[in-house]
Amino acid sequence: MIERKKLRQSLKQTTRSFRQLLPVLVGGLLLACLVVQVVPQLIHMGLFGHDTFTDTVMAAAIASVSTGQPVVSYLLAGELQKAGIELVTVTAFLTAWITVGVVSLPAEAVMLGWHFSLWRNLIAFLLSILIAWLTVVTLHV
Repeated sequence: MIERKKLRQSLKQTTRSFRQLLPVLVGGLLLACLVVQVVPQLIHMGLFGHDTFTDTVMAAAIASVSTGQPVVSYLLAGELQKAGIELVTVTAFLTAWITVGVVSLPAEAVMLGWHFSLWRNLIAFLLSILIAWLTVVTLHV
Protein backbone atom coordinates (compact mmCIF):
# COMPACT_ATOMS: atom_id res chain seq x y z
CA MET A 1 0.00 0.00 0.00
CA ILE A 2 2.70 2.44 0.97
CA GLU A 3 4.61 1.61 -2.22
CA ARG A 4 1.57 2.32 -4.39
CA LYS A 5 1.09 5.65 -2.65
CA LYS A 6 4.73 6.55 -3.25
CA LEU A 7 4.43 5.45 -6.86
CA ARG A 8 1.37 7.65 -7.42
CA GLN A 9 3.08 10.60 -5.76
CA SER A 10 6.17 10.09 -7.95
CA LEU A 11 4.05 9.88 -11.10
CA LYS A 12 2.26 13.11 -10.17
CA GLN A 13 5.56 14.91 -9.60
CA THR A 14 6.97 13.58 -12.86
CA THR A 15 3.88 14.64 -14.79
CA ARG A 16 3.97 18.11 -13.21
CA SER A 17 7.68 18.53 -14.05
CA PHE A 18 7.12 17.35 -17.61
CA ARG A 19 4.24 19.80 -18.10
CA GLN A 20 6.46 22.65 -16.91
CA LEU A 21 9.34 21.58 -19.14
CA LEU A 22 7.37 20.79 -22.32
CA PRO A 23 6.75 24.38 -23.55
CA VAL A 24 10.41 25.25 -23.00
CA LEU A 25 11.56 22.15 -24.88
CA VAL A 26 9.23 22.75 -27.81
CA GLY A 27 10.26 26.41 -28.03
CA GLY A 28 13.93 25.46 -27.88
CA LEU A 29 13.56 22.84 -30.59
CA LEU A 30 11.71 25.24 -32.88
CA LEU A 31 14.33 27.92 -32.36
CA ALA A 32 17.13 25.42 -32.99
CA CYS A 33 15.48 24.36 -36.25
CA LEU A 34 15.36 27.97 -37.41
CA VAL A 35 18.97 28.66 -36.52
CA VAL A 36 20.24 25.47 -38.19
CA GLN A 37 18.77 26.72 -41.47
CA VAL A 38 20.78 29.94 -41.20
CA VAL A 39 24.24 28.35 -40.75
CA PRO A 40 24.82 27.34 -44.40
CA GLN A 41 23.73 30.81 -45.51
CA LEU A 42 26.32 32.37 -43.18
CA ILE A 43 29.03 30.36 -44.94
CA HIS A 44 27.96 31.63 -48.36
CA MET A 45 27.80 35.20 -47.08
CA GLY A 46 31.54 35.09 -46.42
CA LEU A 47 31.30 35.27 -42.64
CA PHE A 48 34.38 33.07 -42.32
CA GLY A 49 37.80 33.26 -43.93
CA HIS A 50 39.21 36.45 -42.45
CA ASP A 51 41.38 35.65 -39.42
CA THR A 52 41.90 32.23 -37.81
CA PHE A 53 41.23 33.36 -34.24
CA THR A 54 38.22 35.48 -35.19
CA ASP A 55 36.81 32.69 -37.34
CA THR A 56 37.24 30.19 -34.51
CA VAL A 57 35.50 32.35 -31.92
CA MET A 58 32.76 33.29 -34.41
CA ALA A 59 32.19 29.64 -35.33
CA ALA A 60 31.99 28.62 -31.66
CA ALA A 61 29.54 31.46 -30.96
CA ILE A 62 27.30 30.56 -33.89
CA ALA A 63 27.39 26.88 -32.97
CA SER A 64 26.55 27.70 -29.36
CA VAL A 65 23.32 29.30 -30.46
CA SER A 66 22.48 26.65 -33.04
CA THR A 67 22.76 23.57 -30.86
CA GLY A 68 22.63 20.36 -32.87
CA GLN A 69 23.01 16.61 -32.85
CA PRO A 70 26.31 14.75 -33.35
CA VAL A 71 25.10 12.94 -36.47
CA VAL A 72 24.24 16.22 -38.20
CA SER A 73 27.51 17.78 -37.10
CA TYR A 74 29.59 15.38 -39.20
CA LEU A 75 27.68 16.34 -42.33
CA LEU A 76 27.94 20.01 -41.49
CA ALA A 77 31.68 19.64 -40.83
CA GLY A 78 32.14 18.16 -44.28
CA GLU A 79 30.29 21.08 -45.83
CA LEU A 80 32.38 23.57 -43.86
CA GLN A 81 35.59 21.84 -44.99
CA LYS A 82 34.39 21.85 -48.62
CA ALA A 83 33.75 25.58 -48.29
CA GLY A 84 37.43 26.02 -47.44
CA ILE A 85 37.08 26.80 -43.75
CA GLU A 86 40.13 25.93 -41.63
CA LEU A 87 40.21 22.81 -39.49
CA VAL A 88 40.52 24.72 -36.21
CA THR A 89 37.37 26.69 -37.05
CA VAL A 90 35.45 23.55 -38.02
CA THR A 91 36.58 21.77 -34.85
CA ALA A 92 35.52 24.70 -32.66
CA PHE A 93 32.17 24.75 -34.44
CA LEU A 94 31.61 21.03 -33.92
CA THR A 95 32.65 21.03 -30.29
CA ALA A 96 30.49 24.03 -29.41
CA TRP A 97 27.62 22.65 -31.53
CA ILE A 98 27.49 19.54 -29.34
CA THR A 99 28.47 20.84 -25.89
CA VAL A 100 27.10 24.39 -25.61
CA GLY A 101 23.37 25.00 -25.65
CA VAL A 102 22.17 28.58 -25.61
CA VAL A 103 18.87 27.57 -27.20
CA SER A 104 18.35 24.76 -24.72
CA LEU A 105 19.54 26.87 -21.76
CA PRO A 106 16.04 27.59 -20.39
CA ALA A 107 15.17 23.89 -20.38
CA GLU A 108 18.47 23.03 -18.74
CA ALA A 109 17.96 25.78 -16.16
CA VAL A 110 14.52 24.45 -15.24
CA MET A 111 16.03 21.06 -14.48
CA LEU A 112 19.46 22.01 -13.07
CA GLY A 113 19.23 25.67 -12.05
CA TRP A 114 20.38 28.87 -13.74
CA HIS A 115 23.67 29.17 -11.90
CA PHE A 116 24.86 25.71 -12.90
CA SER A 117 23.54 25.99 -16.47
CA LEU A 118 25.21 29.33 -17.15
CA TRP A 119 28.55 28.21 -15.77
CA ARG A 120 28.42 24.90 -17.64
CA ASN A 121 27.73 26.65 -20.93
CA LEU A 122 30.44 29.26 -20.41
CA ILE A 123 33.04 26.63 -19.54
CA ALA A 124 31.95 24.45 -22.47
CA PHE A 125 32.26 27.44 -24.83
CA LEU A 126 35.78 28.25 -23.68
CA LEU A 127 36.82 24.61 -23.76
CA SER A 128 35.45 24.19 -27.28
CA ILE A 129 37.90 26.84 -28.50
CA LEU A 130 40.77 25.32 -26.51
CA ILE A 131 39.98 21.80 -27.74
CA ALA A 132 39.87 23.04 -31.33
CA TRP A 133 43.35 24.55 -31.05
CA LEU A 134 44.75 21.50 -29.24
CA THR A 135 43.28 19.18 -31.85
CA VAL A 136 44.95 21.00 -34.71
CA VAL A 137 48.27 21.29 -32.84
CA THR A 138 48.15 17.58 -32.07
CA LEU A 139 47.53 16.70 -35.71
CA HIS A 140 50.49 18.79 -36.84
CA VAL A 141 52.96 17.24 -34.37
